[in-house]
Amino acid sequence: MQLSERLEIIFRLDEKQKKALRKLGLFSVADLLFYFPARYSDISEVRQIKELVPGETATVYGKVSKLKTKKSFRSKIPMGEAEISDLSGKIKITWFHQAYLAKMIHEGENVRLTGKVTEGKNGIYLANPEFERTPALPIDSHDTLFSQRASLTNLSKMPFGSGLSFPIYPETRGITSKWFYHAIEKILSASSGKETRLLDELEDYIPADILKKYNLPTLRTALVWIHKPKRERDAEAARKRFAFEEVFCIQLVRQHDKIEYRKNKSFRVNISEKETAEFLRRFPFTPTNSQKESIKTILSDLEKTFPMSRLLEGDVGSGKTAVAATVAYATVTRRPEGQNFGNLQVAYMAPTEILAAQHFESFIKYFQHLPINIGFITGSGCRKFPSKVNPSGWTDISRTQLLRWVADGTMPILIGTHALIQKTVKFKNLALVVIDEQHRFGTAQRMKLVRKDRIAPHLLSMTATPIPRTLALTIYGDLDLSLLSEMPAGRKQVITEIIPPDKREETYEKVRAELRAGRQMYVICPRIDEPDPAKEMAVQAKSVIAEAKRLKEIFSAKGGSAFGGQEYEIGVLHSKMSKEKKEQVMDDFTDGKINILCATSVVEVGVNVPNATVIIIEGAERFGLAQLHQLRGRVIRSTHQAYCYVFAEAKTDKTMQRLKAIKTAKNGFELAELDLSLRGAGGLSGAKQWGISDIGMEAIKNLKMVEAARAEALRILAEDPELGKYPLLKDKAKQKTSEFHFE
Repeated sequence: MQLSERLEIIFRLDEKQKKALRKLGLFSVADLLFYFPARYSDISEVRQIKELVPGETATVYGKVSKLKTKKSFRSKIPMGEAEISDLSGKIKITWFHQAYLAKMIHEGENVRLTGKVTEGKNGIYLANPEFERTPALPIDSHDTLFSQRASLTNLSKMPFGSGLSFPIYPETRGITSKWFYHAIEKILSASSGKETRLLDELEDYIPADILKKYNLPTLRTALVWIHKPKRERDAEAARKRFAFEEVFCIQLVRQHDKIEYRKNKSFRVNISEKETAEFLRRFPFTPTNSQKESIKTILSDLEKTFPMSRLLEGDVGSGKTAVAATVAYATVTRRPEGQNFGNLQVAYMAPTEILAAQHFESFIKYFQHLPINIGFITGSGCRKFPSKVNPSGWTDISRTQLLRWVADGTMPILIGTHALIQKTVKFKNLALVVIDEQHRFGTAQRMKLVRKDRIAPHLLSMTATPIPRTLALTIYGDLDLSLLSEMPAGRKQVITEIIPPDKREETYEKVRAELRAGRQMYVICPRIDEPDPAKEMAVQAKSVIAEAKRLKEIFSAKGGSAFGGQEYEIGVLHSKMSKEKKEQVMDDFTDGKINILCATSVVEVGVNVPNATVIIIEGAERFGLAQLHQLRGRVIRSTHQAYCYVFAEAKTDKTMQRLKAIKTAKNGFELAELDLSLRGAGGLSGAKQWGISDIGMEAIKNLKMVEAARAEALRILAEDPELGKYPLLKDKAKQKTSEFHFE
């Protein structure tokens, strides 16, 4: 067996298994070897059936009965069914697409099952559990799990793992955790045909001095310990090693990017404090201390000879756009070095046309007293402020004309979507790029903005996504951090309430009062369509389309008496709609033509409707705290009192504790840290959102580990910037960061 061999050559795989492995990105023996368990099932985790709670993964012991195979009523998928009982109660078992499992167990047999407790129409059941035959059953006693110590001895000889635990691997349809266990066991014991174990071929890419310094196991030892731990501390040591390795590799690439970008020259921007204060004085609000501090730090960066790379983090409504406008003012009022004519230029990039248009309108307000042209460019068209016809407003212009003005430098500020960094858009003196909610704008994209004379623009990236400090230090290791930790004066705290099912009607009465006062409302749902009743595993959650219909009935049914016959317009917004349709709905909501907007979390970023003062979040337990906080931020856009009603059907105390945190946390950063500690690495969707595996997200919870990885990366790069002495480490770092999501 060789590490590079394809899995279908080594193992007998059916089509479903091949498809499942492809879906998980597992093709070679090496891929499988580095596919780690999500957790370990332990005897101590055994639960009584009466204690089971929907949503958790649990292990139960009991006697199996009522075994049968069948096909589901609508979709006709093959299923196995049974029932397991202990002295505390019984629960149904369902194996979807694995009907054969019901034939492998015999009626009355004692088994240990580990699976997800799922809520169906007819109560809770164990979905697709792993099973093991057991020689003895736990007894229903309060002081001990087993009737005699001999049971422990027998259980320790069970086929999974050594000791009293076995690894549980992340599964997908067509392949089970048990398959992974046996396949990996075969790899661990395999030879490479040279009288040596396959593992002996692996060379460690982490330098030996680092392993020794932090007491980390070698690669070979860690692989054995993570798949077949004899003791809990062995598994922990292996996970610690791989967690450190992941953050270390990311830091190497991030810090290398930072060093490379700083090799370029930049346009130096010098502005007096008096001029800055004069510009800030025209704002319709008093800047907060953190805004002033951030502006001061950024302006200090702009005076340096190398380009700035900074991330500005701030809650929704904390005034990031005002900071960006001040820095843009400082830039465009300066001339290129050595010239007494022309202006330096600013490009401001937003993720959507709606948001870009909002920034364009904001900049017009900030700059209308100055003789400065502001351009706007998206895929839909171009605009210019000021207009000759209407000096206080903008006018549509041709793309050709706009590009000509940008190229000759007479358009100092250009605002738009990704369209403004395309090849056709050429700046004369681009000194600053501001990127809103696109903080994963990678080095490759940045390098495209560097001029032929090696002058690179300063970069200010902005985000309202609350990110734990450790995560920011890792994934944005090449960016310096600034925080806006205060809200502008006059903004009222959003009144947030967790609403149980029996308080819905009472809440709708409060909403009616706001609508009668002329306000607007968002209703956020986790799904677009209703779940397919034929799919028993489908997520049972509120859908946008069905909820919009239901709300129409709720509000129009009482319309005659409550509103004097007035109808309220309800709009729908979700990701499957066309770009044009989405923009039309948002324009109608902004203009007040739509009173209630029923949407998915697509409204999370950048929508600014000051008249919307109420937000209802359905199925709140399905959102992360940081995401709930951002959604709530949609209604912190004015000085009116705002309300956030969190509708949850949480079944566990842990979920309720998590949701209650949204009422008590002072800001998004505090919530992000809390989310990280409460949800655990597996619940953070690291791989999906950031390109970091769950094991890497475990490291993110440990500030000391992140700082150690960062320090080691900086030390190695200082000695060897191109990692010439560490070719294996260089390859591993490249491989890891290729999984990152920059867009």
